Amino acid sequence: MIDNFSIALTHGLLLIAAWRLVHRDDLDVEAPPERDQKPEGFLKRPPRDGSRPDA
Repeated sequence: MIDNFSIALTHGLLLIAAWRLVHRDDLDVEAPPERDQKPEGFLKRPPRDGSRPDA
């Protein structure tokens, strides 16, 4: 009897926590990223001097 009660209690608390998380208003709101001042794109050529821009 105690085992069934403890399992039901813990699962019920997890269900309440999940229910509260799913119904939060701020979960689906995300600010758009800032625009680049100078767009570089994916096809940017590496510098000719051999240095790496990301190093």
